[in-house]
Amino acid sequence: MPTLLNLMIFTPLIGALLCLVAPSKQAAKSIALVVSVVTLAMSLVLAAQYDYHAGGVQFESAMMWIKGINVEYRTGMDGLSLPLIVLTTALSVLVVAASWNIEKMTKAFMALYLFLYTGMLGVFLSLDMVLFYVFFEVSLLPMYFLIGIWGGPRKEYAAIKFFLYTLAGSICLLVVMLGLYHITPNAADSGGKPIWNMMTLQSDSVHALFAKGGTYWVFAQWAFWLTLVAFLIKLPAVPFHTWLPDAHVEAPTPISMILAGVLLKMGGYAMMRITWPFFPDSARLFWVCVATLGVIAIIYGALCAMAQSDWKKLVAYSSVSHMGYVTLGLAVLTRTGFDGAYFQMIAHGITSAMMFFMVGVVYERAHHREIDRLGGIWLKWPGYGGWSLLCFFAGMGLPGLCGFIGEIMVLLGTFEAVGHGAGHTTIVYTLGVLAAFGVVLTAGYILWMFQRVYMGLPKPDYDHYEPVNTREYAIMTVLGVLALVFGIVPMIVFHATGVTFNHLFAMLAVQ
Repeated sequence: MPTLLNLMIFTPLIGALLCLVAPSKQAAKSIALVVSVVTLAMSLVLAAQYDYHAGGVQFESAMMWIKGINVEYRTGMDGLSLPLIVLTTALSVLVVAASWNIEKMTKAFMALYLFLYTGMLGVFLSLDMVLFYVFFEVSLLPMYFLIGIWGGPRKEYAAIKFFLYTLAGSICLLVVMLGLYHITPNAADSGGKPIWNMMTLQSDSVHALFAKGGTYWVFAQWAFWLTLVAFLIKLPAVPFHTWLPDAHVEAPTPISMILAGVLLKMGGYAMMRITWPFFPDSARLFWVCVATLGVIAIIYGALCAMAQSDWKKLVAYSSVSHMGYVTLGLAVLTRTGFDGAYFQMIAHGITSAMMFFMVGVVYERAHHREIDRLGGIWLKWPGYGGWSLLCFFAGMGLPGLCGFIGEIMVLLGTFEAVGHGAGHTTIVYTLGVLAAFGVVLTAGYILWMFQRVYMGLPKPDYDHYEPVNTREYAIMTVLGVLALVFGIVPMIVFHATGVTFNHLFAMLAVQ
């Protein structure tokens, strides 16, 4: 299994090289699709072989990489990474299928996407801080070119903005790593060498260095905020969110799907893997500040979405709002909040990818995204309208669909924070009520958008549009079914994360 796990990481990279030397555009597309399907199959085999009752890191492999600074090539999978890996591999098959109409430099497009794919898998499976950082950066460059070459009219601006924001976050993370290099050799079980193993960095001996009132307490506070900023940029959270609407509006549809479906989740995953476990005392100290950032993102993102006339930008701001629940759920340090935050990442990965795809289906035919110029689409394409209803209602958080579970658990977890000593009752209730109001705003902009785009009589322009084809219906069917399944059987996710989160909360010393 360790061999299969490492093979899964680098299979897309091999596919990228094959795409570059493919004899034709069609061959490159076929290679990318086969590679995506094979990688999905590998992830499903790993998921089937994972011992859910034992939990912890499994399929681990390690070898010395940079001996001078004690860096290892160390990979493995636990309950925190497993659902995100399956989500990534499943979405990638759909993203390649959604890219079938790409005709501009097709071989380069497929190669860059598969290169990005390796970076995403590497982030979720790395257990060494330096290796994690390398994959974190690897995922940056391909996205820059995918937006900058295949994007819309302002693609260069959007690509550069995305690059600079993400690079700023990477620099924050690098500063923390420099501190770890100098401080961790002082840990009791370090042997005088810097510690990069993520599991060891969560040990009691390392926590003792960063404990409140300890020798490196000041560093721990700064490191908490620097890593938090690095990952909030990726999430993204207000005020670090401004790159996201531009990137989504200019990116081609399949890249918007993977950007919203997986890349944003790297920020939430990294907070759960690094920020909270490495610096638990700082997380407890600053919980109100972080929770406030989450609530601001929920409300501000929803209000911005409500004000948009561009359909795709509305969906982009909805991502800002929905990912705010992730920040809030982590900040309040309750088990229900953590579970809700993680489930919200999985659910948003499904619904956001589907929403961007639905927008893309219309854009490919209308060549515009102005909401006021649309209307009556449901009567034109009844099947597409039906799947759109399920898609946007899942994004709205309708009970029985996947978007509901994460949001309600985060809200419940927030109010639970009163009983778990997270802070003053008034603060907790204020944050909870404001976050709950975000649900109302979400329903407002989703329903208003749906009424303007889908209801009413079809426009005369629609007579010249090509009908929705089988490939497009297949993509929306898969995503729609997933939205239903995860909404009805959320234990699919909690079964995978349960033991891992038990260990995490034992370490955080909260219930």
